Amino acid sequence: MTLDLPSNREEAWRWADLGGIAAAAALAPITRPDAQFLDLPGAKLLFVDGVLDDAASDLHRVRVGDLTPGAHALGKRATRGWSLHLDAQAVAHPVQVVHVAIGGDNHVAAEIVLDTDTSAQIVETFVGAGWANRNTRIRLGKAARLMRAVRMTQGAGFVTLRDEAELGEGASLIGTMLAAGDQGVRIDAAITLAGEGGYAEYGGALLTRDRLRQECAVRVRHAEPNGQSHQLWRAVAADQSQASLAAAVEVARHAQKTDGEQSLRGLLLHRTATVNLKPELEIFADDVKCAHGATVGELDARALFYMASRGIPAPRAKALLTKAFVADALDRIGDVRGETSFDPGDRSFAVQVRDAFAADADAWLESAL
Repeated sequence: MTLDLPSNREEAWRWADLGGIAAAAALAPITRPDAQFLDLPGAKLLFVDGVLDDAASDLHRVRVGDLTPGAHALGKRATRGWSLHLDAQAVAHPVQVVHVAIGGDNHVAAEIVLDTDTSAQIVETFVGAGWANRNTRIRLGKAARLMRAVRMTQGAGFVTLRDEAELGEGASLIGTMLAAGDQGVRIDAAITLAGEGGYAEYGGALLTRDRLRQECAVRVRHAEPNGQSHQLWRAVAADQSQASLAAAVEVARHAQKTDGEQSLRGLLLHRTATVNLKPELEIFADDVKCAHGATVGELDARALFYMASRGIPAPRAKALLTKAFVADALDRIGDVRGETSFDPGDRSFAVQVRDAFAADADAWLESAL
């Protein structure tokens, strides 16, 4: 297979594991693994190498068909997929999408369009082995609300995500990503707060080991006044792996009263591992509140000593501290930090999703430590 991939000489792709993508695309086919949906109501879609399994799926309000490809270097490969369109004031049960990779051609597009004052939840899960390539376009109307959570737990291969979101006036987007498998990962997002008073929260955790490489490259653009954005990412790197976090906030000249926050933190479980952090602020307005923080370190030796003095074995102590570090990002699922536009039903479903993500992280930590 010949792949037309970008070059690492381009700044946006400087840390991308292009060799890992090529290797994943060439993996031999595997036996289809078991894939389970969470116990939630609503639509359930099961894609196997990009093809919908009709017998295992229940579409509800979701449609499947051809979608217009985007211009992104990887996202443009996805020309067919699923779409969710909600009319004004509609509320949908959660939509679950399970992507099973078994080594074939695997490109899926998605389109999420929410009209005025609508609400939806999306939960996506990746399992199997191979290259899974996804392109998701999101359009949120006035006061629309979307919670989206993506868990990547493939046993091998690579997952590439391209998200393009546009938020209308007063719209809210809460996005949480978790990479807790043995696949390489690239999360690539462009989020625009195109309406006044938009709220975007986008982050998650990358857990990497062996020689894997995982990265996120996210840009949030404030195009109108009174918007809020929060990017909170955590990376845990073990063995000789590499995790890279690049997060940017851009504030347009007339986007006054913007509140933008970035928090990037990396944890090295071994000194042979690497964490790269690149926070970036581009501010053209003068009445804003923007902040960023970026730190990389090891487990706190004093905390480990204290726990040992209380009789806690070293492996257990390391697991507890690492779990707390990761939970900082995963607790965002269902916790919208004072945002009151999500109804109680949304919150109860979100708790179930958060528990599933926490279980994935716990399983990874148990095997990595």
